[in-house]
Amino acid sequence: ESIPTICFRRSLHTGIRTWPFRNFSPVKGDAFMPAGWQPVPQDQVMVSEILSEQGFGTHLVTDTLHMFRASYDFQRGFDTFDFIRGQERDRYRPVMLASEKDVDRKTVPGNDAHMRDKVRQYLANTAGRRREEDWFAPRVFGSAMEHLELVREAQPFFLVVDSFDPHEPWDPPKKYADLYDDGGYEGPDPIVPNYSDASWIGEEELRRMRALYAGEVTMVDRWLGNFLDRMDELGLAENTLLMVLSDHGVALGEHDDTGKPYWALWPELTDTVFYVRHPEGKGAGKTSDFFASTHDVAPTILGAMGIERPAAMNGQDLTPILEGREPERPRPYFTLGYDNYSWARDEDYVMFCRNDRSEARLYDLKKDPKMERDLAGEDPGAVKRMFEEYVIKDAGGEPLPLY
Repeated sequence: ESIPTICFRRSLHTGIRTWPFRNFSPVKGDAFMPAGWQPVPQDQVMVSEILSEQGFGTHLVTDTLHMFRASYDFQRGFDTFDFIRGQERDRYRPVMLASEKDVDRKTVPGNDAHMRDKVRQYLANTAGRRREEDWFAPRVFGSAMEHLELVREAQPFFLVVDSFDPHEPWDPPKKYADLYDDGGYEGPDPIVPNYSDASWIGEEELRRMRALYAGEVTMVDRWLGNFLDRMDELGLAENTLLMVLSDHGVALGEHDDTGKPYWALWPELTDTVFYVRHPEGKGAGKTSDFFASTHDVAPTILGAMGIERPAAMNGQDLTPILEGREPERPRPYFTLGYDNYSWARDEDYVMFCRNDRSEARLYDLKKDPKMERDLAGEDPGAVKRMFEEYVIKDAGGEPLPLY
């Protein structure tokens, strides 16, 4: 529905679309702040608040730095929260704990100063790690497993486990990176990408960065698996709705981009994991081509619990899909936004452009599913149609802002 970290979480927790980021008022102090990166509006109700009023115990476990900040207001409605310190740019420990030599080992010459600063703070925060259990994903899921032990005796409960990994920096224990590396690389580890085209990184360095990313994903998968095993052991899988999803993807050289630059609205950024497991096995083993997204999560949770959702929630309850039916309202196309860029797709095409329709790209999904041949110059009519009938319509019929 919207990218990146904060924009996604606003729609996730409120069930209300964040895009098209009208009336954007940035919070001072963040180095990376695209349009829409702002607190939860005071007039929007979070699903945690609704469930708390219904007698649910509400719990949050996270190492996502931005969830720490009171100014973003994500703690509303949670009875308990475990904030695990030290991720990314968290000013947790003095940066002097990381030397220039340390930073050089975890960046490559093409990394910009912004990313070197991120690595310097991260290395200071993580100095002294020894065992796998000291890494962030194991700490997050380890805390979440402890919460399962407690909430089993205090039902009903709502538990949010928000793992920042596999976001960069990508520095998994060596055994995970080795699964994806042939051992021939001898340079420094590129644990952070520039948010740009891929001209800053050499081919060998790029292969190493992909191996580090894959290793990080594998470590997260392992610890998510440990969490799911604990759910089974405690008998909670029999009465608990489970949802697993991600906020955005990352480019690792696909379409000649790295990181998540604003213009790179190809599937590697826009298409994310969205799993639902119903305790009664409804819809087990099936997939849906409905254009589901993050603002559907809160309405789906309330629908599954039989709780009426606020009228302001413009996401949809997806529980009918689990029962083999269609959601309440059809969604023949979908739109999303990232900073000053908008994106739309239907069954045939994907189109994305700046909010004034410049820099447009158009792809035929049936003939070109990997989105490698831009047709915008050949078919400006399709660009105009998708922009006006999809993007502008979903934005309320008004021109989009440019910040």
